[in-house]
Amino acid sequence: MNIALSLHDVWVEYGDLVVLERIKLDIEEGSFVSIIGPSGAGKSSLLRVLLGQEAPTRGSILLDDIPLKPECEPDRGVVFQRYSVFSHLSVLDNTLFGLECAQAPLMARLFGARRRVAVAEAEEMLVAVGLGDQLHLYPSQMSGGMQQRLAIAQALIKRPRILLLDEPFGALDPGIRSDMHALITRLWSEYSLTIIMVTHDIREAFSLGTRVLALDKTRQDPHAPHRYGASVVYDIPVTKKGALTKDVSVDAGDKTSVEVVSSITVDTTNNN
Repeated sequence: MNIALSLHDVWVEYGDLVVLERIKLDIEEGSFVSIIGPSGAGKSSLLRVLLGQEAPTRGSILLDDIPLKPECEPDRGVVFQRYSVFSHLSVLDNTLFGLECAQAPLMARLFGARRRVAVAEAEEMLVAVGLGDQLHLYPSQMSGGMQQRLAIAQALIKRPRILLLDEPFGALDPGIRSDMHALITRLWSEYSLTIIMVTHDIREAFSLGTRVLALDKTRQDPHAPHRYGASVVYDIPVTKKGALTKDVSVDAGDKTSVEVVSSITVDTTNNN
C-alpha cells in the first residue's frame, strides 16, 4: 500500500474555536475518499489544510513522508462548488491560464512555440472533459454543468496527483450531476488521481468513493460549545459495487471504541 498523504494528530483552531481535533489518517495513492458530516463539522477546513491554504494549528501532514508546505502547489488541484472560472476569458483561455502562470510567472503569457504546445495541451484537456467543441465560448454562454467541466479542466491542466473537490456537484440538477459523476470517475481512472471529495450527499459519497469518512464531534460541552472539534467517527471502506469490505472502527473519543459490523450495502440500481 502506497500512502500519499498522512495526517498525524491534526488540529484546526481559530482562537477559542476548535474546528477539528485529533485527525489521524493515511490516504492511499489512487483512492477516492469521500468526506461527509453535518454542517460545521470541519469538512472544508480539512480540505483547506490538505490544499495548503492553511496550516494545521497542531499536528503534521506529510506528502510522500515530506511535511506539507502551507501553500498551494501544483501537485494538488481543487474544484469548488462555485465555478472558479474567469468570466472575461474564453474556455480555451481559462484552461490555458494555469499553464501560462506556471511557465511565465511574470507576464502570465506564452508566445511562439511554447504557446502552441500549451494550446495543444489545453485543447486535449478540454476534449477529455467534453468541451472540445466549445473552445471559444465564454462562461456566460455556458450552462452550470459546462462551467463545472471547465473548472475541472482548470484543475487538471497542471497534472496534479491529488484532486480536492469541495461539494463540486451540489448546485447541479440531478441529470447533469449524474453526467458529472461519470466524468469524474473516468478522469480519476485515466489520470491515476487520488481524489478527496467533500459532499453532503451520502449516496454520492458511497457511489463515487472507495472510502467514506464521517466527521462529527464526539465530545460536547453545553457550556462551551466551541471547546471541542470534530474528528473521524467513521472510516468506511467501500467496494466499487457499493458494499463494505471489512469491519470499521468508530473513534469515540473519550468513550469506548465501537466495532461496526460490515453489513451496510448501497443501492446503486435505484431500487429504493
